[in-house]
Amino acid sequence: MFTIGDFAKHGRVSVRMLRHYDALGLLRPARVDPFTGYRFYEAGQLARLNRVIALKELGFSLDQVGTILDERVATEEMRGMLRLRRAELEAAMAAAAARLVQVEARLRTIESEGSMPADDIVVKSLPPVRLAELAGIAESYEPEDISPVIGPLYEQLCRRVEEAGVLPAGPGLAYYEDAPGAEPGSAVLVHAGLPVAASVRAEDLGGGVRIVTLPAVERAATVVHRGSMDGVLPTAQALARWIDAHGHRSAGYARELTLACPEDPDQWVTELQEPLATTSCRRAAVTA
Repeated sequence: MFTIGDFAKHGRVSVRMLRHYDALGLLRPARVDPFTGYRFYEAGQLARLNRVIALKELGFSLDQVGTILDERVATEEMRGMLRLRRAELEAAMAAAAARLVQVEARLRTIESEGSMPADDIVVKSLPPVRLAELAGIAESYEPEDISPVIGPLYEQLCRRVEEAGVLPAGPGLAYYEDAPGAEPGSAVLVHAGLPVAASVRAEDLGGGVRIVTLPAVERAATVVHRGSMDGVLPTAQALARWIDAHGHRSAGYARELTLACPEDPDQWVTELQEPLATTSCRRAAVTA
């Protein structure tokens, strides 16, 4: 048998907590000395202690823990509950990490206000491009809403292209439009595209994939962003300030041309291509 101190040490809990569990009837000592009142525990009681702690970590109250333990939840069921809790914690950590990236991006944007990276911005024409694409709706144009949509779209599109034995004719190109029926600046239609040759047909790539031709753009203000697209905000806003300062007017959402996409997102290289208004009307993508 273990003294309460030794049992607490092996169970990685405090003596005070063991006394509290005793008072609640969650974990009674195996024996209590009638003369000294000292509590003693058996090694087999560690299993119940582990269940108490695990259920607490799952968010159950101690009253609920007692009820569950009295009903003798099976080991496999306990494993399932812990796996679920682990998944919830991992999702919370990922969400917190994404929020941290957004906070850092906003901070960099604030710190860079007033600066005009004129040397980094180039006005050029963009040629027409024939794309195989998949599309989806994002709740807004903010990076935290775009990333969960465009990532899976590209994963599925790349898989479809590879399975069909099609070799992309160039780097990935994403473009955006206001979602049909949505208020401008709210929901966004996200297009994830890969350039393909004229011989590739939509039916070669499976349902849902469209072949579209993005028209040429007479003039676009372009800038290269280095790093994850979750942190694109400072680059995008610097481009917007440059456009305004030089008397131009944006003609729509910027296209995103992927120049490098290694496994580490911090090493990504993406060119933002924002079309500038001209005297002619801007044409939409046409289905091939």
